[in-house]
Amino acid sequence: MEHSQKLEPALYVVATPIGNLRDITLRALDVLAGADVVAAEDTRNTSHLLKHHGIHAKQLIAVHQHNERGAAEKMVASIQSGLSVAFVSDAGTPAVSDPGALLVQAVLAAGLRVIPIPGASAVVAALSASGINAPHFLFYGFLPNKSAARRTVMQGLISHPYTLVFYEAPHRIVECVTDLHAVLGGSRQIVLAREVTKLFETIHSCSLAEAEGWLLSDANQQRGEFVVLVSGAQPAEGMPAETLSTLALLMEDLPLKQAVQLTAKITGANRSELYQLALEMKDAG
Repeated sequence: MEHSQKLEPALYVVATPIGNLRDITLRALDVLAGADVVAAEDTRNTSHLLKHHGIHAKQLIAVHQHNERGAAEKMVASIQSGLSVAFVSDAGTPAVSDPGALLVQAVLAAGLRVIPIPGASAVVAALSASGINAPHFLFYGFLPNKSAARRTVMQGLISHPYTLVFYEAPHRIVECVTDLHAVLGGSRQIVLAREVTKLFETIHSCSLAEAEGWLLSDANQQRGEFVVLVSGAQPAEGMPAETLSTLALLMEDLPLKQAVQLTAKITGANRSELYQLALEMKDAG
């Protein structure tokens, strides 16, 4: 594969496949072939990707969570000297539940250009095939490892009307679903998207009450990386979702009474109804 494109000095944040190696854009291939430096979370994984597409990197270096802060200084110096740097994580879009944010911050702080090269994203792929019909979603990423901390986070998300999206590892998926059921109840819809774009891709939709049983019915369904999507809280009868969202956000930082007063002023909703709703939300949380 021949690539003659000369890249301007900048940091190129390049999305790579999350499974199927053909899920990469033509522009991403051009950038990876033309970059003076390819910075990778794991050089072995990236070497395999580059080899698959017939690309030989001019310089391949490791930039991961353990060395990112120090490596960022070197990348800034490289760009300042006139070099182009392409950064990739192991899979998907860098800096989204992956290393890269510190590197991007350092480059921007130095007054240099950061150029996104969009592509595969496990979140968007799972959402597109989930069948959840909702205009908004909240991407949380990875939940805490311990159940108590995980449930505390979930409690804070109870009242959000948005589809909730999490990443989860195979060895915690059953515990995660158990906690979601305990905190959010059994009636919400959950979509378990497993091994997205890979050989054993599975996208299963059911109620939260049914999810644990489905996982336990077949050990194979507990393998691989998961995107977990849960339908949002239903708005109170006659209460617009935007009003519910405003109240929930204000309650995070303000006393209940003040949050109600501000929500009423912002949305025009009835103060008494809002106050009753706020009490219910507080009790649920």
